[in-house]
Amino acid sequence: MNRLANTHSPYLLQHAENPVDWHPWGDEALHLSREEDRPIFLSIGYATCHWCHVMAHESFEDREVADLLNAHFLPVKVDREERPDIDHVCMRACQLISGRGGWPQTLLLTPEGKPFFAATYIPKQGGFGQLGLLDLLAKVRDMWTGTQRSELEKSADSVTSHLRDIQDLKPAALPGEEALHSGFSRLGEQFDATNAGFGSAPKFPCPHQLLFLLRYHARTGNSEALNMAESTLRAMRHSGIFDHLGYGFHRYSTDPQWRLPHFEKMLYDQATHLHAYAEAFATTGKAEYAQTAREVASYVLRDLTSGEGGFFCGEDADSEGEEGKFYVWELAELERILSESDLALVRTVYGLTPEGNFQEEATGKRTGANVLHAVKEWADAAHELGQDTADLDTRVENIRGTLYTQREKRPRPSLDDKILTDWNGLMISALARTGSVLGEDHLVRAAEEAAAFLRSGPAADRSNLMHRYRDGDSDIEGVVDDYAFLGWGLLELYRSTGKEQYLRDAEQILGALNKRFQEPQLGGLSFTPLDREPFLTRFTESFDGALPSGGSVAAYANLLLAELTENPESRQAARANMESVAGRLQEIPTGHTFWLCALDRYLGDGTKS
Repeated sequence: MNRLANTHSPYLLQHAENPVDWHPWGDEALHLSREEDRPIFLSIGYATCHWCHVMAHESFEDREVADLLNAHFLPVKVDREERPDIDHVCMRACQLISGRGGWPQTLLLTPEGKPFFAATYIPKQGGFGQLGLLDLLAKVRDMWTGTQRSELEKSADSVTSHLRDIQDLKPAALPGEEALHSGFSRLGEQFDATNAGFGSAPKFPCPHQLLFLLRYHARTGNSEALNMAESTLRAMRHSGIFDHLGYGFHRYSTDPQWRLPHFEKMLYDQATHLHAYAEAFATTGKAEYAQTAREVASYVLRDLTSGEGGFFCGEDADSEGEEGKFYVWELAELERILSESDLALVRTVYGLTPEGNFQEEATGKRTGANVLHAVKEWADAAHELGQDTADLDTRVENIRGTLYTQREKRPRPSLDDKILTDWNGLMISALARTGSVLGEDHLVRAAEEAAAFLRSGPAADRSNLMHRYRDGDSDIEGVVDDYAFLGWGLLELYRSTGKEQYLRDAEQILGALNKRFQEPQLGGLSFTPLDREPFLTRFTESFDGALPSGGSVAAYANLLLAELTENPESRQAARANMESVAGRLQEIPTGHTFWLCALDRYLGDGTKS
């Protein structure tokens, strides 16, 4: 067992038996690197990451790689979800050096922590023009101990200088409705009219884009905005990224048609989908959106909720060493457990074939396995097969139950059971809002239980939040997302329950946010508290990616707080945050759609969701 055995992170613990002499990130590792004059080999990933597992099996469990790393480098592991402050800086370095980003991240740093090499997944052996990890390590070892060390140090200084010059913010006068019109227009240009969603493969769901479209429709009555949102919501619900048996959404689709998922299930995806489907139901009254929201919530409460009331991070893409094995089906297995007529119905609905509809992401090779993705409605399939449609709903539920029960006998993907304050805050907001819209009181109660757990643990001090909780331990300081997301969640709970304590806690948390993170020189919110020394550089994060940015959620939550308390200081804080990114918002509105939701709220006369 290496040093990672003493950590709390499920991801780090996955590597505790590697022959690599890993160190967790911290002063001890940095000091040892300087003392022994060894460059740092920094590997960043997370517990449910498929390609992180691939690189671990190929390289970090390999004695040849381990010997090279242990002898000439200081190997350091970071859980990106535990240390987003480290991950964000390193991701910027990776994009700056290699032109791409993702996980696992692989970086080489000087003993002062300055990066001079960065990449994502690297195979053990090179080929097809790509340098393998063994070759890379040997080359850097020779450069570091030979005459070329100064080149590496010069490169590290240059990269660090560029990192410190990167500016996410672009202050400008706060725009009016024209920014909302521009955001709608740009999304329209990127909309996939054939398959729904935005862009091509890989296709990532971005529910906050749909929230903006729904609110733009509420403001303007624009039917195309509603159509883009609804067609995307329907496509995702029928797609392979939705788990049709156990419910919940997988991370993203590897193809433009939403058929083949990347299989990990993340808590934050469930939360943002809940917001989008609940909002769609509130806008249209269509039962299909309410049903999807109920199904997603049922997955979270069943599989991602701790006995203490908090919410776990997510489930792995892999099981039994294979990506997606838990979720896919071969026809031979289905033939054994379903009647002939039920099998015919399932094959027609989900597009199942003997050769399989699932193919490996890396090779494109068909595996004989099938992903369930609805190509037809059940009633249409029954009509096409000439089968009786009477009591179809009962029949479908029985089929689903049979398949679900059979699937539960398989070894499950591993669970990342750490609890993050920011993601829990986001889920609290989603459950409170969804429960209120759908009239599902048990969802609101689940949100209350999570809030009570946080209040007694990582959020016990509302002015100094902790980021991560696991095994009774909360020792990682919070970042801007923790304050913004939990503040929003508590405000939604107050709106759903009317309980004054949630409003008071939200006021305290957002007050600490505005005081401890508002950066006078940057003009926006620092990702880390101003009273804490950052890694390499202090930065802001304005881009609304898989998650809305902490800044956009902070602006939205401050506006909501101002409405509930008539406090002008909260509204002014929101305006200052929006002005700090106003230039970016107008240049790249599709990358700032939750900022647009905040702007819509600030301008008034739109939805009051």
